[in-house]
Amino acid sequence: MSIDFTNKPLYFLAPLAGLTDLPFRSVVKKFGVDVTVSEMISSNALAYGSKKTNKMLEKSSLEDPYSIQIAGSDPEIIRRAIDVINKLDGIDCIDLNCGCPVPKVVNNLQGSALLTDLKKMSNAIKTIKKYSNKEYTSVKIRLGFSEKNHLEIAKICEDSGADFIAVHGRTRSGKFKASVDYDAIAEIKSSLNIPVIANGDIDSKEKANWVLDYTKCDGIMIGRGAVGRPWIFKEIKDNVDISKDLITDVVLEHFYQMINFYGEYGVVLFRKHLHTYSKYGYQGASEFRDLINRVKDVNEAKDIIENFFRYSKSRLLV
Repeated sequence: MSIDFTNKPLYFLAPLAGLTDLPFRSVVKKFGVDVTVSEMISSNALAYGSKKTNKMLEKSSLEDPYSIQIAGSDPEIIRRAIDVINKLDGIDCIDLNCGCPVPKVVNNLQGSALLTDLKKMSNAIKTIKKYSNKEYTSVKIRLGFSEKNHLEIAKICEDSGADFIAVHGRTRSGKFKASVDYDAIAEIKSSLNIPVIANGDIDSKEKANWVLDYTKCDGIMIGRGAVGRPWIFKEIKDNVDISKDLITDVVLEHFYQMINFYGEYGVVLFRKHLHTYSKYGYQGASEFRDLINRVKDVNEAKDIIENFFRYSKSRLLV
């Protein structure tokens, strides 16, 4: 299956470091997301064969179509990273991250730092386009670094060979707190000839439909809005509400996926997801989080999770 923009709108799961790993993507995929994207992967780590990075490249058989997102700015390192990805089957797209605001990424002239050097950004895109054997090259951008120059950035992406772009509607200085500028996203969409995906603060079916209508984009990308709510794509696409029992089943399936992928350490890694799952109107959530933070045993954790979400008085408030 390919990324088919004739069947729009398309729904993308945004890459989020430490959250959108294979277990999470596998769960989200079952709820109708069209395209999943790997966590951001360092081109340096790919080029030098990091074992941890190789595990990050793994994908579920459900993930079709699938995109790998890389960070980098050095054309030679990017080329070597592409050589690694080219050997992998089942990859439809390589995405260049030009939006990550995290200082350790920016300080290496990666992520949103490329928005301060558009020539380097262009060269990075051209390098992926030239050496990749995957069908698509895409770019995830912000509206600018400190100030907005979104139309210039977007046009350079298009002219450098990007097949489509995803736009996070904030500048780097806006990080994740500033208001999302949907007007700017709409301006980008109206100025380009390639598909544009809208991203930023889309956390409900109502908001998703509004953003699509307002910006006229070819799709939407949801990241944080899906954490703790991997069923959000089904809510949007099918206009349905998810039952309490299904939520319990999803949390448990996600837990089992974590154990299968990470082993017993998956119990510890799953805590951050449980913190989010339990936020949505559950009574006793604080006590639950305090308890689960001290548990490392797989069976003990499973019993506590099921008791909280299915059997205890900790029920969704309606």
